[in-house]
Amino acid sequence: MQQLLEELRRRHQLAAATAYPTTSAVNDFANNFINWLFPEYTGKVMADIVLLEEYANGLQSELQQLLAPMQQQLPAAAEALSRQFMEQAEVIYDALKKDAEAIYKGDPAATCMYEVIRAYPGFYAIAFYRIAHALHQLKIPLLPRMITERAHSCTGIDIHPAAVIAPYFCIDHGTGIVIGETTIIGSNVKLYQGVTLGALSVDKDMARSKRHPTIEDNVIIYAGATILGGDTVVGHHSIIGGNVWLIKSTAPFSRIYYRADGSISVVENSY
Repeated sequence: MQQLLEELRRRHQLAAATAYPTTSAVNDFANNFINWLFPEYTGKVMADIVLLEEYANGLQSELQQLLAPMQQQLPAAAEALSRQFMEQAEVIYDALKKDAEAIYKGDPAATCMYEVIRAYPGFYAIAFYRIAHALHQLKIPLLPRMITERAHSCTGIDIHPAAVIAPYFCIDHGTGIVIGETTIIGSNVKLYQGVTLGALSVDKDMARSKRHPTIEDNVIIYAGATILGGDTVVGHHSIIGGNVWLIKSTAPFSRIYYRADGSISVVENSY
């Protein structure tokens, strides 16, 4: 027991020296930021421009307070980083409006945009990803991953904050989706549940390499499909059928699906 206590003492000392904000405080910030952009998200309405500006200032202050304890791990002053993040609010908002539109148009069951923003797990996961990605681009450690993991725990959708995802991104149902760190996704891409955009097994020393696939514009990937590898590119306007396992690139306008006998059919350039 004494050896364990000594080990725990060192661990707690190390944690104190590399302080990070609590998970609940980080989650609160992400929720507050989404509510500012989309009052449909919580139903909390601020119908006055002065209140909206005050709320924005409060968000910047909230983020600065989150970053302050971890100043030694930051690439710049907490105040500057929080300001730079808020300067990206318009870009985040524009992308999320397009994402919500893509989800609404892509799901016949969606009755209105309000429903998509308030109740759809795909929008929730994408919104948290876009916040986390903006923080990641500022080279803020840990917080981006904490934010996307919150969405992961709530929706079953696992998006790495470093992934690059263009607007008009539609996630339908979503449970079990995995999008890896170096994934690149073009515009007007639609994913169904259980899709994995992952890496082939690689050594740890390849962590900084391109390990995950690139999905070009206007691609649909159906449920259970697995696409692996940093050199794998799914060409634009392609359709990947359900449960397909793909580790090589496809030409634009391809159709890849399983036949009834279990074999894979590849139809390229079918336009």
